[in-house]
Amino acid sequence: MTVTIGRRELLAALGGAAVAWPVAARAQQAGKIWRLGLLQPGAPPEPLVDAIRARLRELGYVEGRDLTVEARWAEGKLERLDALAAELVSLNVDVIVAFTTPAALAARHATNTIPIVFTAVGDPVGAGVVASLARPGGNATGFSGLATEMSGMRLDILRKIVPAMSRVVMLWNDTNPGMVLRANQAQDAAAKLGVSIQSVGVHDLVDFEPAFAAIASGGANAMLTLADGVTVQHRKRIVDFALRQRLPAIYETREFVQYGGLVSYGSDILDTQRRAAGYVDQIFKGTKPADLPVQQPTKFVLVLNLKTAKALGIEVPPSLSAIADEVIE
Repeated sequence: MTVTIGRRELLAALGGAAVAWPVAARAQQAGKIWRLGLLQPGAPPEPLVDAIRARLRELGYVEGRDLTVEARWAEGKLERLDALAAELVSLNVDVIVAFTTPAALAARHATNTIPIVFTAVGDPVGAGVVASLARPGGNATGFSGLATEMSGMRLDILRKIVPAMSRVVMLWNDTNPGMVLRANQAQDAAAKLGVSIQSVGVHDLVDFEPAFAAIASGGANAMLTLADGVTVQHRKRIVDFALRQRLPAIYETREFVQYGGLVSYGSDILDTQRRAAGYVDQIFKGTKPADLPVQQPTKFVLVLNLKTAKALGIEVPPSLSAIADEVIE
């Protein structure tokens, strides 16, 4: 179950709000076969891509009839994104949908003419993807992940589960510019809570064992994992490590909890992807990206894994369980 932002105090604290936009008046070009490029930092299969395709079907597009989809996957190797974006440009796609900050930046570097719709970009202005949220300018617009503003909420949730929390290890991809902004926000939020943070960076498969060793010897009593193409790609490995270390951990997306993670809190990315398909539809019909304001999430999801809590010997406060959108038992 997913609940809108205004329904609960926990979500209302974030202040995310959608900005309405006018429906494009121009009709779809008769007989036109649209070519959509999808730039993904992860690997297939990918439910986020399925969400875009499903929404476009609802809007009347049929693949093979009036729509073709060119999906490119970096498989966790973010250094591949520039070449993959250039490949989509060479295919002369009509729109590129780019997921996360590195993909959005790669698309922006590859073209200043093909429309770009980005999703899950924590700080589009700070990362240099758009000039402003209300007036993005250029050829890119999309949906902010509101990730930076939610760092404090995640740490607060974690402290409710682990009241004695004093030192949190933050596992993140330290080569991802979107993650740098988010990590800084987490540091600031931790200072306000009187909690210290041990920052441990990882950006490829080789880095994980040294990172895990640093965490194991660092003395942290809780963990925060930032989600990007690298950490999501290796979510099972991260979750399994946290369980072996008996380390309570909070994640940004539900995929980690579905693999046995303790708790996640973040925007409903599937909903955002469906809304991104609406922007694609408007651009196909003639609306310019510069005329579509960057929007924020309107739905947030708190997921708890009580089975994992029991294995860790943790009792989740009933007040937190009561407001969870999904509870795994």
